[in-house]
Amino acid sequence: MKIAAARIEAFLRQPDPQIRAVLVYGPDQGLVRERVERLMRGVVADLSDPFRVAELRAAQLKESPAALADEAAAIAMGGGRRVVVLRDAADGQSASLASFLANPRGDSLVVVEAGELGPRSSLRKLVEGADNAAVLACYGDEAGTLETVIVAELKASGLMAEPDAMAYLVEHLGGDRRLTRSELTKLALYMGGPGRVKLEDAVACVGDSAARGLDDLALSTADGDHIGAQRVLDKLLNEGAQPVAMLRSVSRHFIRLHLVAGLIAQGKSVDQAMGALKPPVIFKMADRFRRQVSRWPVDRLGRALELLTEAELDCKTTGLPAPEITARALMMIARAASRR
Repeated sequence: MKIAAARIEAFLRQPDPQIRAVLVYGPDQGLVRERVERLMRGVVADLSDPFRVAELRAAQLKESPAALADEAAAIAMGGGRRVVVLRDAADGQSASLASFLANPRGDSLVVVEAGELGPRSSLRKLVEGADNAAVLACYGDEAGTLETVIVAELKASGLMAEPDAMAYLVEHLGGDRRLTRSELTKLALYMGGPGRVKLEDAVACVGDSAARGLDDLALSTADGDHIGAQRVLDKLLNEGAQPVAMLRSVSRHFIRLHLVAGLIAQGKSVDQAMGALKPPVIFKMADRFRRQVSRWPVDRLGRALELLTEAELDCKTTGLPAPEITARALMMIARAASRR
């Protein structure tokens, strides 16, 4: 069965005892790992306990397809329920999981960790259609969810972000839950103790690290520098960045350009329109942003945003390679920018 996004937190707190396997997949690998660990800790407090935790890799099932069912049926020395986690899963492991779900011996919980799976994925279809299994999809945090994560993480360190700082953090984080938490931990260390996080604090700590590559991609695309955009895109992919996170980052930049262009069309000056942005454009990027505003009229910005939305939807629904979908959309937009 598929667990709706609104029910995932409740499921993680109290999983249905009839569920014998959970597939956790998606482009946000930090969130995938976080949810896999929460499911495991719901069964076993000490994840280093070799008698109650078994870890398998997809390659192992190729050599021994029955290994998954055998591990799930094993009894823990000393008692207690076991958890079996299958890492790097893909469609090649569908048969092994199907065999287990058809005759689930023992009482172990099987947690299957996977990357992006399209709607045609046999593994995803198998678990979504099973009564004794559940699917948790992990996509990058939306603004509302991300703000909740930021507030909770900062609160744990006695910190509260001012509105401009919060807007900046929401804009520059969210593609990967683990990276988001890591950046917020770094911000807490930078602050050195309880207090209020100002915009300059957020920019100083986050702006030159996690967001740099995504910012470079958005700026190069809006500049019409398709060669530079392709170079940054390749670098981000090699570093493990997720295509959907890239598309959303570029979309956020174009939404800001669209807002400014719309205000200018209503009679505002460029500076007045840019002054309405929250968070404001970083000083060192202001001239570049102005040039992009002059390059992109409102109607073409609207079309660019449509292309980005269509590309994200295609990444999630078509089963086609997400990196290629992303590259095609960004190169189309960059070339459109170069045709002034």
